[in-house]
Amino acid sequence: MSSLFRRKPMAPPEADANGHVLARTLSWPHLVALGVGAIVGTGILTLIGVGADRAGPSVILSFVIAGAICSCAALAYAEMATMIPTSGSAYTYSYVVLGEVIAWVIGWSLILEYSLVVSTVAVGWSGYAAPLLTPFGFPATLTQGPELGGLVNVPAIFIIAVVAALLSFGTKESATLNAVLVVVKLIALAVFVAVALPHFDAANFHPFTPFGFAKSVSPDGVERGVMAAAAIIFFAFYGFDAISTAAEETKNPGRDLAIGIVGSMVACVAIYMLVAVAAVGALSFTRFADSPEPLALILRGIGRPGFATFLAVSAVIALPTVLLGFLFGQSRIFFVMARDGLLPQALAKVSSRGTPVRITVMTAVLVSVIAGVMPIDAIAALANAGTLAAFTAVCVAMLVMRRRAPEAPRTFRAPAAWPVGIIGVLGCVYLFFSLPSRTQLYFVLWNAAGLLLYFAWGRRRASAMLG
Repeated sequence: MSSLFRRKPMAPPEADANGHVLARTLSWPHLVALGVGAIVGTGILTLIGVGADRAGPSVILSFVIAGAICSCAALAYAEMATMIPTSGSAYTYSYVVLGEVIAWVIGWSLILEYSLVVSTVAVGWSGYAAPLLTPFGFPATLTQGPELGGLVNVPAIFIIAVVAALLSFGTKESATLNAVLVVVKLIALAVFVAVALPHFDAANFHPFTPFGFAKSVSPDGVERGVMAAAAIIFFAFYGFDAISTAAEETKNPGRDLAIGIVGSMVACVAIYMLVAVAAVGALSFTRFADSPEPLALILRGIGRPGFATFLAVSAVIALPTVLLGFLFGQSRIFFVMARDGLLPQALAKVSSRGTPVRITVMTAVLVSVIAGVMPIDAIAALANAGTLAAFTAVCVAMLVMRRRAPEAPRTFRAPAAWPVGIIGVLGCVYLFFSLPSRTQLYFVLWNAAGLLLYFAWGRRRASAMLG
């Protein structure tokens, strides 16, 4: 039993015996852009419609709750990332602090999270791209999965392939292009706010909580309420954890990781609140609830079709930044698990440019299959389950290290660590139980299958690696 909780040493990545080391090419501006690019995207451009369908105008309160919980997790991530500046994010922190079997569960949950996040973003991108393609004769049945009446979502698969090719080419080059596209995305959101705010109507906020606060099942079978919406649009706030997966590729991780994680989170909370207030105030939530392109629909609804087209084109151009951030993160988590022996080590091979090409291609194939056939709300809910598990583990790891090694060097120390950590843990647990019941069941089944794989295959190979 003790071997289940053996801990990985806090060794630098250069200590890896097989020479599987990633190239250090990133600085803090790259990390802030990676975080903003990953956070600001599908959540505000598409999932605000899903959230409004579940909470009505109080979707704004859902954003506040989800943002507060994510902020606590972000502070824990910043402290742990500077203490353990290697790739792997929550998986690595769990392995070093909590033990191998916990690390496996978190790593397996992160595989679920990142796979489904990339798929969700790709489907969201397709929702904005499809109206621009169909006038040119592109078949509508090839822009949606079977559950929505189509055959396969070809635009979603296409954009995943493009981003995977870019990541395989080089990390620094990908990060530089990402920074440019983030600026495009922020300009588009600024234009939306400037156009929508003059149409603000306080009547659109009444009743503010038509479906109540706690999760409940409505007559049409949909789970609604402020917390039900928060559990879904929680997806809109994470992305900063992708920054922590870049630790091994950061030039000065002790300084730059904290700047990237905390800086991107603060900026994105402010952006989200402004956009959400402008959206709900400009048009009744019943008119854009569950739309795949809610912000563009709002602009058309207030008689600004030209700006709606501008926003849609900007989303098509800039949403790939979210894909880049999460596909980057997932490939690095796969990479570290393979390097540790929990996945086939052949996947940890690094190209001459210092990028894990094999794992990136494998990841792209996996998420393309999901994005091609599944609807966005089902994907996002299941992705959130994996994220909540990871965030809980990082908050616990921070508190354990505060008790186990209180004097250990910490370039960044989370303020009020115990209240922050406890709020992060309790908030994530509450949001998990606010997810759809089917999502909770799928998450349990996913991890049950993962534990079978661990005991049948991964445990022995990890033993050989750690000794």
